[in-house]
Amino acid sequence: MAAEREGNRERHPVGATAAGRPQRTRLDQPRALRRRLLPEWDPDAFGRLSERIARFLGTGRFIVWMTVVIIVWVVWNIAAPRHLRFDEYPFIFLTLALSLQASYAAPLILLAQNRQDDRDRVNLEQDRKQNERSIADTEYLTREIAALRMGLGEVATRDWIRSELQDVIKELEERQNGHRPHAVFPADHPRGRDMDDR
Repeated sequence: MAAEREGNRERHPVGATAAGRPQRTRLDQPRALRRRLLPEWDPDAFGRLSERIARFLGTGRFIVWMTVVIIVWVVWNIAAPRHLRFDEYPFIFLTLALSLQASYAAPLILLAQNRQDDRDRVNLEQDRKQNERSIADTEYLTREIAALRMGLGEVATRDWIRSELQDVIKELEERQNGHRPHAVFPADHPRGRDMDDR
């Protein structure tokens, strides 16, 4: 034990500070920011911007404006004085601008479609869960209605009570015709109900 303490003292002398020890990464503190060579951006904001551009590219307004720009471009470079023309007849700069616009439009449209697919997938999942809940609720209500029907099958209905009362009246009438007369109900007895009960 003493030898172990001596070894610890040699490794960490009494006057040593924490600066002399090797630093460990602490889990209770955020990591220091690292510099990156590539620019950083918010993917959600970029996706929203690409959707806005893709929506605009799919409108008639964009086609009209692009047609107007191309017509003005061509007319200017044909009819304007030669020293004011910036793109002569083969219109190479116009072709370059249109191909550049198309090369950016295609990925932006694909990105917007991917985001829409993600939203559709989430909506489909929510609809599926809602359908499962609706089916479970419907099955529960079906079981409850079946249990109520089974319970109602054992409850006396008006027709059943009427038929039972008619049977009792017939039986009482048969007794009355065959034996000494009895009142159908004790309240109908001329001496009152309590006289027979004594």
